[in-house]
Amino acid sequence: MGRGDLPRPAPRGERRFRLGCVKLKLDLHDIYNKGSEIDKALHGIIQEAIRKKATQVEIIPGKGSGQLKKKVLRFLEQKEIKALYHRIDKDSKNHGRLFVYFQWK
Repeated sequence: MGRGDLPRPAPRGERRFRLGCVKLKLDLHDIYNKGSEIDKALHGIIQEAIRKKATQVEIIPGKGSGQLKKKVLRFLEQKEIKALYHRIDKDSKNHGRLFVYFQWK
């Protein structure tokens, strides 16, 4: 096999995605007490998932008192947001983490 047969690495700063394998992550630890920034970050990750046709978004509100996780779940349960994704799973081993799954046709 010659050098031309090997896949080239992505240029610096560019990610290559395979359709159906895109997974995104949002860690809310840094903005846990900034309500408007939390909403903005949640809207942003949902829009990015739609743009990139992600299959999964991992949201990390952290363990804490559970109030941030409740806020995230309330956000995800809004009618207009709920229409955008397929389902939500709460991590059974880590209650400070949620998974939002998308289905694309």
